[in-house]
Amino acid sequence: MTSQPTKKTAAPAVGGHGLQAGLKDRHLSMIAIGGVIGAGLFVGSSSGIATAGPGILLSYALVGTLVVLVMRMLGEMSAANPTSGSFSAHADRALGRWAGFSIGWLYWFFWVVVLAVEATAGAVILEGWIPAVPQWAWALIVMIVLTATNLVSVGSYGEFEFWFAGIKVVAIAAFIVIGGLAVFGVLPGVDSEQAGLSNLTGHGGFLPNGPGAILTGVLLVVFSFMGSEIATLAAGESENPQKAVTKATNSIIWRVAVFYLGSILVVVSLLPWDSKAIAEDGSYVAALDSLGIPHAGQIMNFIVLTSVLSCLNSGLYTASRMAFSLGQRGDAPKGFGRTTGNGVPRAAILASVAFGFVAVFFNYKFPDSVFLFLVNSSGAVALFVWLVICFSQLRMRRIIQREAPEKLVVKMWLYPYLTWATAALIVFVLGYMLTDTEHDGRKTVLLSLLVAALVLIVAFVKEKVGAGRGAAAAVAVPDVEDAEDASPGKVKTG
Repeated sequence: MTSQPTKKTAAPAVGGHGLQAGLKDRHLSMIAIGGVIGAGLFVGSSSGIATAGPGILLSYALVGTLVVLVMRMLGEMSAANPTSGSFSAHADRALGRWAGFSIGWLYWFFWVVVLAVEATAGAVILEGWIPAVPQWAWALIVMIVLTATNLVSVGSYGEFEFWFAGIKVVAIAAFIVIGGLAVFGVLPGVDSEQAGLSNLTGHGGFLPNGPGAILTGVLLVVFSFMGSEIATLAAGESENPQKAVTKATNSIIWRVAVFYLGSILVVVSLLPWDSKAIAEDGSYVAALDSLGIPHAGQIMNFIVLTSVLSCLNSGLYTASRMAFSLGQRGDAPKGFGRTTGNGVPRAAILASVAFGFVAVFFNYKFPDSVFLFLVNSSGAVALFVWLVICFSQLRMRRIIQREAPEKLVVKMWLYPYLTWATAALIVFVLGYMLTDTEHDGRKTVLLSLLVAALVLIVAFVKEKVGAGRGAAAAVAVPDVEDAEDASPGKVKTG
């Protein structure tokens, strides 16, 4: 398959003709750091710990390594060609229109469903604080406020995300420091007799449920890493996209190591993995309670709410920029590819949030049928995206080397061997999910494959129709010389 011609994407522009460079370096830095810390880390880690015990650290390390490798590939392509379409635009050129269309719409679908999930999660916390306002109203308020933020300018999105992500980063850094001091018995004024590194090997050993639990743990934690790629989409609206992408790519290793492995290590060291408190209260709340920190539950609720708002803010931004890129490439309504004078893709934002509102309605009206289908059918999209990034990078490296080798400022390690190994690992995880009936892994993969197949069918039909129309247009427009020869009053000789 030959490479596709480059299409005009979201280059910074003025006058309402494109996105603008409204994100500052500090915005990009915090988006890159905070993007890898999802709300799933705080609320979903307890089930992973219960499944794999202290061995959950290996699950996080395995998925973290996968994310680092995928981000390295994406960084290579995005540093050479920064665009709001990111991996969708790269797939468009490297693999074909069908690939860019399919993965772009699947990614958009994933994030608009996330909008409903996060809005509901935030509404639950807010209703607990102010019960006079019903849960559905809180979800509505949160969605409206963040939609307004995104509609003002990309700078307002960046400013909100800077502070949301900043609170997450400070909170988790403080947790690691305070918890680490308690683990080594040097935290004054705190009774933490049960804390210690002995918790890693006690209570049945490091792998109390056997080595197989590591893979089950992978299935439970893999989706909490989704969001690390947001920095490459946002870089297209920064003053120095190449520098922003390079910095975000190079820092992914320490971000994963510190925020995921570091904080989970503290949790399983402060408490035995089979502690009832972890299962009942959540891993981080239980860890704070064990340190005797007052109001631990409310403190964690505040941090989780901040993470939820951050995820909502970024989710709406990400979905709208993907829709914008699809619109510019002719794979979505043309209105999605237009911007206001402030460089805001208004139609793309409103369309994304409209679907989010519909999903919120389904969550309250049909939580166990329609909404459950939406959640499960978007669940494996993260792995699909990563797989497409692998195959895109295999083709794009050759294209970049041929056309503009000087743009290879970020290079994938051990190309192409490590790329193929990463793709094989992703396929293995998807295959293993098909054997998982206890945690709905099989249902998630099958429903996600169903939706992906439907999108692929639309992509191929669209390409066929487009090719047919192009051929018809070519036939309908005669050659200029023939047109002149056939003009009235002219006699063709010879």
